[in-house]
Amino acid sequence: MTSSFILIGMFSSLVALMLSGAGLAFVLGAIAFLSTIFIWGPNALIVTTLNTFETMTSESLMAIPLYVLMASILQKSGIIEDLYEAMEKWFGNLHGGLAIGTVVICTIMAAMTGVVGAAVAAMGILALPSMLKRKYHPPLALGAICAGGTLGILIPPSVVTIVYAITAQISIGKMFIAGIIPGIILAASYSIYIYVRARLDPTIAPINEDMADIPLGEKLRALKTLILPFFVIISVLGSIYAGIATPTEAAAVGVFGAILSSAISGRLKVDQLSQAAADTLRVTAMILWITIGARAFISVFVATGGADSILSFVQDLEASRWVVLAAMMFILILLGLFLDEIGIILLCVPVFLPIVKLLGFDPLWFGVLFMITAQMAYITPPFGYTLFYLKGVLPDHIGIGQVYRGVIPFFLIQVVVLILFIMFPQIVTWLPELGSAQLQ
Repeated sequence: MTSSFILIGMFSSLVALMLSGAGLAFVLGAIAFLSTIFIWGPNALIVTTLNTFETMTSESLMAIPLYVLMASILQKSGIIEDLYEAMEKWFGNLHGGLAIGTVVICTIMAAMTGVVGAAVAAMGILALPSMLKRKYHPPLALGAICAGGTLGILIPPSVVTIVYAITAQISIGKMFIAGIIPGIILAASYSIYIYVRARLDPTIAPINEDMADIPLGEKLRALKTLILPFFVIISVLGSIYAGIATPTEAAAVGVFGAILSSAISGRLKVDQLSQAAADTLRVTAMILWITIGARAFISVFVATGGADSILSFVQDLEASRWVVLAAMMFILILLGLFLDEIGIILLCVPVFLPIVKLLGFDPLWFGVLFMITAQMAYITPPFGYTLFYLKGVLPDHIGIGQVYRGVIPFFLIQVVVLILFIMFPQIVTWLPELGSAQLQ
């Protein structure tokens, strides 16, 4: 039985079972289980068990529940509401100020939590009613929330980045640092677009006249709400960049910082910690089940020579390596219409990374490109995850069609930024290289 036949059979089964609506973790696990028995017999299942045990005992995976717990505590503490009030005072008198401020808050939330759903849901509840009340064009407001919310995929401490780094077997710390500059560039690009469009057509984002007369002293006092969020950000990223803690240890520091911030703000409650722990258990279990299934699937795929077949196919192609890279980017965006980003990483990275290395590309740089395609998939109609996160908090008079229209300009911005990073890889790599000595 040739590896090409096995490759076609496994991926055909994957597509067919996914279309049936079955969970990704169980689809991957079932295909790996049945393929192992069919090819090598029941006794070979011990290899799958050993591979799974090796994966689940990885110390790096401990960072995932810790970062999820940190995000959940911060989300329930009310710190985000304080940030939004301060943002209104500072950006309310600018063209498109509330939408720009929403992107800024999403950027801060990304650096605090690294969880997409938290930012989208929070801004949908806090920022959307405020923008609609001030006659903002609904698609612009909705697009800003969706695009800003996806920054949690790229800006550290991102849970998705941890999964990528573990799967690609590269430094989590370097991946964290590599995402900082690209994340800031994306956030700035969103803000510039909003400002320019609001200046050209002031009717889509009217200036809030009520905010024009706020004294500077009151604005400065409002900045005190930034103290606790920046305390959490610095405690996590600062400890990693300074070489004081590994990313896993920094996750524990982040949980402590989140609890301490909630206590200082006077909003730390036992029932909130209990809810945060339950949320963490649910999210972590989902991620780890997918990890187990994907690990088993890829182990069978590699053992049967599937990876070698793909590498041979790429080597035999006469196309430019940039064409191959573009094809991989397109596949990632397409898969994002149907799978979550964790599943895409666990499924595609073991297949794509040998190709990336064969073509002479930097795996760290490719990782950032990977994260941007995940962001693009998150806002791509009709199945982008953030679109449905936001749909759950939309007023009755706003339909999902307006959300679709709102995200299109931001999707195009992501495409432009992705091309920028492909043309100038040093934008992504220079900061990790600068801090490489501290991360050794």
